[in-house]
Amino acid sequence: MNMVGFTTTIPLEIVIAAGRRPVDLNNIFITDPACQSFIDEAEMAGFPRNCCGWIKGLYSAALHHGIREIIAVTEGDCSNTKALMEVLQLQGITTVPFAYPYDRSPTALKLEIDRLAEHFGVTMAKADATWRDLNEVRARVHEIDRLTWEENRVTGTENHTWQVCTSDMNGDPQTFAQQADAFLDEARRRTPLPDGPRLAYIGVPPIFTDLYEVTEELGARVVFNETQRQFSMPYKVASLIEQYRHYTYPYDIFVRLDDIEKEIARRRIDGVIHYVQSFCFRQIEDLIVRRRLKKLPVLTLEGDRPGPLDARTRIRLEGFVEMVKARRP
Repeated sequence: MNMVGFTTTIPLEIVIAAGRRPVDLNNIFITDPACQSFIDEAEMAGFPRNCCGWIKGLYSAALHHGIREIIAVTEGDCSNTKALMEVLQLQGITTVPFAYPYDRSPTALKLEIDRLAEHFGVTMAKADATWRDLNEVRARVHEIDRLTWEENRVTGTENHTWQVCTSDMNGDPQTFAQQADAFLDEARRRTPLPDGPRLAYIGVPPIFTDLYEVTEELGARVVFNETQRQFSMPYKVASLIEQYRHYTYPYDIFVRLDDIEKEIARRRIDGVIHYVQSFCFRQIEDLIVRRRLKKLPVLTLEGDRPGPLDARTRIRLEGFVEMVKARRP
C-alpha cells in the first residue's frame, strides 16, 4: 500500500478510501529514536536555526521514510508549510495542498475536500462510508479519554498517545481498533489513580518527550489534552464536512477557547499548561489565552527541539504544580 504523508490532520477518510496508507509526519518524526538528528540534518540542508523544530523534523522524516507524496495543509496550521512544500518538491516529492478556510465556510471546506477526493480518485459516497467506519474506531479513543478524566484509570501519557495517533490511526485503522479494544479491556480493570491536581494541556502536542511523566511524578495529572482530543474528532455531527468544520485546531483561537472552557468546567480542571513552540506564530495567542482563562493558573511552556525537559522548564513545572496543590480546596 503506497504511503501518503501529511503535515497535520487532514480528512483521513479520503486517504483510507483511496486504499492508501496514511502517515502523519509529526508522529513518525517525534517517535523516531533519531529525531534529534533529524533537526540537525534539516539545518545542514539549509533550514534556518530560527525555524520551527517540527517543520525541520517533518522534512527529514519524509526523506528518511521514503514518502513520495505529501498532503500539505497550507491554511490552518503552520505558516511555514508553504515553504516546506517547495523544498520537498526539490526532492522530487509530490505535494498536494489542502486548506482549512479561516471563516469555517462549509462551502469552501467542501470544495477543498472535493479537490482532495478528486486527486485520489475517491467518490464522496465512498468517503462518507469510510467516515462512518472510522467513527466507530474513534469512539474507542473517546472512551479512553472518558476513562482518563471521569474514572481516573488512564494516565496523561496514555491519553496523549492514543488521541494523537488517531490522526493517522498508525496507518491501519483495523489493527488500531483491535489495539484500542485490548487497551480498554485492561484499563477498565485498573484501580483508579489518585485524584491529585487535575491539569489541562492546551496548544500543539509537546516536542518534549517526558512532560506527562514528570507531571505525574510531581503528583499532578493531565486529564485534558486539547489538540490531541481534536485529532480524535470528538463531536457527534451529521456529515464528513461538518466533522471538519467542528474540528477546532485549524480555526481561530476563539473557536478553540470556547471548546477549552467547556472541557475545563466538565473535567474540573485546577490549572492549565499552555505549550507554545519556539518560532511559532501561535506564541502570540498566549496573551489571549491568559485573558480568557484568568480564573485559573496558567503555565506557559516553550519548547524548541525534541528531548526531555530542560532543568529550567522542570523547575518552573515543579513550582506550578506546588501552587496548584496549594490552591485546591
